Amino acid sequence: MSFLRAICRSKTPLPAPSILLHDLLRIPTTTIEDSSPSSSSTPQFTNSPSFTSGISFCHFHDGRPRGPLWRGKKMIGKEALFAISGLKRYKDEEEKLEKFIKTHVSRLLKMDMIAVLVELERQDEVTLALKIFRVIQKEDWYKPDKFLYKDLIMALAKCKKMDDAIQLWETMRKEDLFPDSQTYTEVIRGFLRCGSPADAMNIYEDMKQSPDPPEELPFRILLKGLLPHPLLRNRVKQDFEEIFPDSSSYDPPEEIFGLR
Repeated sequence: MSFLRAICRSKTPLPAPSILLHDLLRIPTTTIEDSSPSSSSTPQFTNSPSFTSGISFCHFHDGRPRGPLWRGKKMIGKEALFAISGLKRYKDEEEKLEKFIKTHVSRLLKMDMIAVLVELERQDEVTLALKIFRVIQKEDWYKPDKFLYKDLIMALAKCKKMDDAIQLWETMRKEDLFPDSQTYTEVIRGFLRCGSPADAMNIYEDMKQSPDPPEELPFRILLKGLLPHPLLRNRVKQDFEEIFPDSSSYDPPEEIFGLR
């Protein structure tokens, strides 16, 4: 301490911080073997490996989560995060929810509003996501975008909200937008999972009118899901063989599935 007070009172220029820190880290130690007065009165200085290593390699955690979740949230602004929190808080109280949307969500900037939509889809809060999409459609900057439709329709199909998914599908088609093969696949899969093969066939017929080249996956999903419905399956199988002549479809033994 007296050494530090002497430095503070001195008018001479102080050494560089790094040099001063290096000197301060030199801990006085007394040699045990030599216990003579001369050796004990004159301490020998040596570096303390345990002390310096603690300084050099000590890493402090700042409390932020690590990994993809944090990297994703860094892209969302504070206003958007506040909106997501409020929407989830009032999702079971319709009156408070509508008021919150008018007072907080409607005033968000374009990118924040889209960020709210995407994050709600990621969290499977599809009912809230659909409400936000309706708000986005009323904005002056909104233009029909098949990718906005695609992500929301796929999220609805994943959560088995097929009534909402088909309403959104019809709105998209009225805006002359065709989904891609992945969207067709997930919606067909969703209807088959919910036990609605007729609706799955309607999506299939719509897919055949798409200007994009067809892909095998939605056909194969249908061929598998329509095993209990041989008439519909034969129709899809015939189209599949005409469009993909070099590919083959698997026909399991009929007795396995009770189709005799």
